[in-house]
Amino acid sequence: MIVLIAVAVAIVVLIALVLISNVIVYIPNDRVGIVERLWGASSLSRGFIALKGEVGFQPQVLRGGIHYFFPFQYRVHKADLVTIPQGEIGYIFARDGRELVDGQTLGEIVDAGIEDVAAFLKAGGQKGPQRAIIREGTHAINVAQFAIITASRVHGLLLSDEEKDTIDRMGRVLSERKGFTPVVIGGIASKVVQSATTERADGDTTDVLGVVTIHDGPVLAPDEIVAPRVGDDPNNKNTFHNNFQNINAFFRAGGNRGLQHQVLIEGTYYLNRLFATVEFIKKTVVPVGSVGVVVSYFGKTGADRSGDGYSHGELVDNGCRGVWKEPLLPGKYAFNTYAGKIQLVPTTNFILKWSKEVTNSHKYDENLSEVALITKDAFEPLMPLSVVVHIDYRKAPLVVQRFGDIKRLVDQTLDPMVSAYFKNTG
Repeated sequence: MIVLIAVAVAIVVLIALVLISNVIVYIPNDRVGIVERLWGASSLSRGFIALKGEVGFQPQVLRGGIHYFFPFQYRVHKADLVTIPQGEIGYIFARDGRELVDGQTLGEIVDAGIEDVAAFLKAGGQKGPQRAIIREGTHAINVAQFAIITASRVHGLLLSDEEKDTIDRMGRVLSERKGFTPVVIGGIASKVVQSATTERADGDTTDVLGVVTIHDGPVLAPDEIVAPRVGDDPNNKNTFHNNFQNINAFFRAGGNRGLQHQVLIEGTYYLNRLFATVEFIKKTVVPVGSVGVVVSYFGKTGADRSGDGYSHGELVDNGCRGVWKEPLLPGKYAFNTYAGKIQLVPTTNFILKWSKEVTNSHKYDENLSEVALITKDAFEPLMPLSVVVHIDYRKAPLVVQRFGDIKRLVDQTLDPMVSAYFKNTG
């Protein structure tokens, strides 16, 4: 009996030693093992991950199964596989890698990806928040090197309160920007996003476009307010960034940080919201019976097309900075109103009434009143007038160039001219 008890005690002690010493480690198939070496090699001279077997966290992860180690030399941290649900986005924070350079806010994307930590570091991956995002699926990631932020939780071995605060702040910023879901423009989804983020797109909130602001990369020149279009040719695979979804291609194409001239139209876009934020605005509608004259704040300096005898500002080719010589015909346009404005000019006949009692729906004559006359008999009658006005659509840019808009044309030119004519006649 004593022998059996001694054998049982020995077995229990042996099992306890095996468990404590980590000689045998079992990893379930729905988890990964993060290996930490405790002794038996040199200490790390740089970085956080032991690429050469030093003491510290090892780059490789253990997948499901039974693994064997030298007694008491290693500690294995078990972590869940990183699962990103369909229609969601995960964000990456790297603990080890090259330092970010001046003016850079996010770590570069490396071709090696993040599931092979050693390849990531050898390829020059950088520490900090990353430009790369994680799409739907299940991923075996070393969460000692990478903290993965999802809508529901943070996957990572958080090593200090300061690091936890950093990751939490990053998560709050992403939640405020609705960054864990793709940008959807068109239909119910854009209506929900738009109504929660901006008040500019009133009316039909499903018929909107997205204005993009980039938060990483080289800054714009001091005299520029909007970054030019780059990388929008799908035939050039090296620079086509596919609506800011391929960040490396965007920078290869020469993209800048700041407000972008290119806009997003109907579709679904998987954007890193630490890299790009989107504001929703209404599309511009030029109604039938009008043309739209573009006053552009963006573009190269163009040659004046007004003619030598015209001195009321520059009329330029479409795409240049200034008043475009070709108006927009009736239709709907995905126009970036941060890069310019569209002045509507009526091309059908409209009536102006010089009367305080009557104002037409177009409101151009709201400041007009009857013309005061003095007859040779010293009477002072008030004469109401009605004038029919027609503007040739081809001359609409000249009207905007000279007067700014139709209201100024009426108040500053037609009203004094007509009043003076009838006063002189009277």
